[in-house]
Amino acid sequence: MKKTVVINVVGLTRSLIGEHTPFIKSFLEKGKLATIRPQLPAVTCAAQATYLTGKTPSEHGIVANGWYFKEEHEVKFWRQSNTLVQQEKIWDKLKRQDENFSCANMFWWYNMYSNADYSVTPRPNYLADGRKIPDIYSYPAELRDHLQDELGTFPLFHFWGPKTTIKSSQWIADAAIKTETMHDPTLTLIYLPHLDYNLQRYGNDFNVISKDLNEIDGVVKQLVEFYEKKDAHIILLSEYGITNVNNPIHINRQLRKAGYLKVRIERGLELLDAGQSEAFAVSDHQLAHVYIDNAAEKEKIKSLLEKVKGVEKVLSGDDIVAMGLNHERSGDLVVVADKDSWFTYYFWLDDAKAPDYARMVDIHKKPGYDPVEMMTDPNDKLLMLKVVWKLAKKKMGFRTVLDIIPLDANLIKGSHGRIPEDPNDHPVFITNNVGLNPKDSLVATEVCGLIESHVLKS
Repeated sequence: MKKTVVINVVGLTRSLIGEHTPFIKSFLEKGKLATIRPQLPAVTCAAQATYLTGKTPSEHGIVANGWYFKEEHEVKFWRQSNTLVQQEKIWDKLKRQDENFSCANMFWWYNMYSNADYSVTPRPNYLADGRKIPDIYSYPAELRDHLQDELGTFPLFHFWGPKTTIKSSQWIADAAIKTETMHDPTLTLIYLPHLDYNLQRYGNDFNVISKDLNEIDGVVKQLVEFYEKKDAHIILLSEYGITNVNNPIHINRQLRKAGYLKVRIERGLELLDAGQSEAFAVSDHQLAHVYIDNAAEKEKIKSLLEKVKGVEKVLSGDDIVAMGLNHERSGDLVVVADKDSWFTYYFWLDDAKAPDYARMVDIHKKPGYDPVEMMTDPNDKLLMLKVVWKLAKKKMGFRTVLDIIPLDANLIKGSHGRIPEDPNDHPVFITNNVGLNPKDSLVATEVCGLIESHVLKS
């Protein structure tokens, strides 16, 4: 078997490769690029599960970054157990072919409790006093301590939230090199999320994102040059392309106004009551799963949503089957935004009654994806003083919350999830072994087989 590394440069598309990514451009010129027609939904968890199994969401079950857990009547995002992926993974298949094969999974999702030989994933400590302490989970367990002793604590707050920077991707790259040096895995999967941040904040504005492109180019250069010395097959790929948007769709507010979505009141604030709702949406970028309690209302709800500005199509029945999303975790309807739009999770009608988590970075409590967690209020001149004061109170042992996230979805200028019309906005697959990728375009389910070919052929 041939040593292979797969470097997942999140958000990378053909349209972004150029003067601001000189190393990636040179890697492309020496290798071979294919665009990948993404699987719906083109979001992190679903795309990675498809790449690692070669199956669609209807088969592997990852229908979004989160969904409605019907037995618990709760929406849950960003779970970590690998057993949620209901198909065989590439490392399981390769292990059967060669008992000496080994795999390192560096931050690809559903990382915990898999059969990968080495794995690292973000796993904060949630303390009883409300504090969140940056940390990671690893297998084997001692890898966690070794990496953080060598590299410092994983910079969690640079991985997600208003403080996101290149530091998190750099840490992951350094951790991959350390793991390679210690354990020499056959296949290494590396996740570099840096481009995800400002592409969602600002869209494809090169006046802003040129710096981000240059930064990730440097990290990719470090990794490629390291693995070239190992004579490895090297694959650069991405999960989706991020395109410009200007229209947030508050789909749950539409369902609430029509009488379908229910809330409960706690301390004067509203919480989504999914178990009592006749219909509600789990929003995830440019796609939303709508769960309906009364099937007799399905067509009426479909008609309602089709009239909402920014909705491109509402899938049901055979349409959901055709898109490879017919799984018990999927919504009864799947709503897709048009190219200018994306879905918020917002369900309150009055910002004064928004739940406390709405103004915080809290990926596990929110019943939908919230990119506004990367923003702070640009009009708040005292913001930094407030942050310093709140952090000081926490250090003194007082309970307080970092409620600094605005409730203005119009701040977001880039999104993903639908299938862009222009192939230049599709994710890419670039290999340094031209002979192993004869195609100029791929579908997402073909990626797994191509990675496998790189491992099996020298």
